[in-house]
Amino acid sequence: MTAGDGPSVLIIGAGFGGIGTAIELRRNGIRDITILERAADLGGVWRENTYPGAACDVPSPLYSYSYEPKPDWPQRYSGRDAIHDYLRGVARRHELLDAIVFGADVTDAEFDERTGRWSVRTADGTTRIADVLISAVGQLSRPQLPDLPGIDTFAGASFHSAEWDHDVDLTGKRVLCVGTGASAIQYIPEIQPKVEHLTLFQRTAAWVIPKFDTDYSPIQHKLFAKLPGALLVERFGWWSAGEFVSLGLVEFPAIARMVGRIAEKHLRKQIADPELRAKLTPDYPIGCKRGLFSNDYYPALTQPNVAVETTAISEVVPQGVRTADGRLHEADVIIYGTGFKGTEFLWPMRIYGRGGRKLADAWADGAHAFLGITVPDFPNLFLVYGPNTNLAAGSIIYMIESQARYIRQAVRLLADRPGHTIEVRDELEREFNDALQRRLARTPWNFCTSWYRTASGRITNNWPGTVSSYRRRTRRLNRDDYTLTRVA
Repeated sequence: MTAGDGPSVLIIGAGFGGIGTAIELRRNGIRDITILERAADLGGVWRENTYPGAACDVPSPLYSYSYEPKPDWPQRYSGRDAIHDYLRGVARRHELLDAIVFGADVTDAEFDERTGRWSVRTADGTTRIADVLISAVGQLSRPQLPDLPGIDTFAGASFHSAEWDHDVDLTGKRVLCVGTGASAIQYIPEIQPKVEHLTLFQRTAAWVIPKFDTDYSPIQHKLFAKLPGALLVERFGWWSAGEFVSLGLVEFPAIARMVGRIAEKHLRKQIADPELRAKLTPDYPIGCKRGLFSNDYYPALTQPNVAVETTAISEVVPQGVRTADGRLHEADVIIYGTGFKGTEFLWPMRIYGRGGRKLADAWADGAHAFLGITVPDFPNLFLVYGPNTNLAAGSIIYMIESQARYIRQAVRLLADRPGHTIEVRDELEREFNDALQRRLARTPWNFCTSWYRTASGRITNNWPGTVSSYRRRTRRLNRDDYTLTRVA
């Protein structure tokens, strides 16, 4: 980078994080931006997840960029297609489509101390050079299959819910569904009426909360379009609800108990059979795992063609699965709703920083970063939706906007000081994460196994507070928090 030029920026990932960060940089004078996307289309999880019933569990007026309100959302909790179309439209309006290189699957990135630049390699053998590298690959982009003996021996069709095989017709089939997470509670009500029989294998019951959904009417669409303040009120209302629930994780446990009573009442109302209700009653504090929202999940499980199985699967066999009690459950199709590699940040990319240090080694005991954004020994590298920035309540888009604004300040600092690199101070990052882990120790996330925690028990995914507290922490980049190094 020479004096007068803005730094060149490579962004990995064209989901909400990558698109939002590119917009923030473009709006503030940083023009040399390239987005590397491994797929043939933008959209991130909203491109990948095409399972029946796929939708967001955050109200759409809040699950959208603050500067790109959409007055004609079809529903309060809009489906996958509407969200994907929204993100495409945003990218088009901000003239970002030409900045995206599709089919660019990043394998390696290496920082060159001599030039102060990043070399980024993709699977096709191409190497690109940039001053700044931003990872926006998210936390939930790599499907996780269960570690079951014989999983490759099943004779029928099988797939992960995030890689839904639409060529498989489920009509009249015996289907085994493994997992009861956020995706499963959406696709199970959709496929239940079609299948001959559905067996749901549940390891742990989920806390399920009523979903206050509604279809927006044409009158509401007109109101939101003509009176933007009305849409802002709806957005603010749901934002406030998320802030209120977040306070229950650390500061006010009574809030969490109140939400738990709502979920218990929902279960009692929808499940009359005491035996089934006992199976579906969680045995851990609310908030320990991700809370789920649904009005039709429980009713689907009461149907005569559905069985809920809580005995652990011991192996997969050609005919189906065998459980620990020796019983064979025969099937035509197995669907794995078993989540993602949530704690394996940036996997399988290999990132090398100062002195050739490998990021995977720096994160051997669990991923960590200052504000979830920057890591010592990795100059000019920034993370969007990085470690400890996931939410228990609220919209991740709000967090992404906070991170994008913070990263923009760092990139502007580099633009004003050509020939320099920027790197967070090691002791500051360590102090931040030590304090963060002490706060996390007071949350319900410690009382069960979930994708929030590593095998050692370190919570690497979640932010233990409100989104407004994170916004305050990231509002202004403090120059003293960083070391600026002149490149020789």
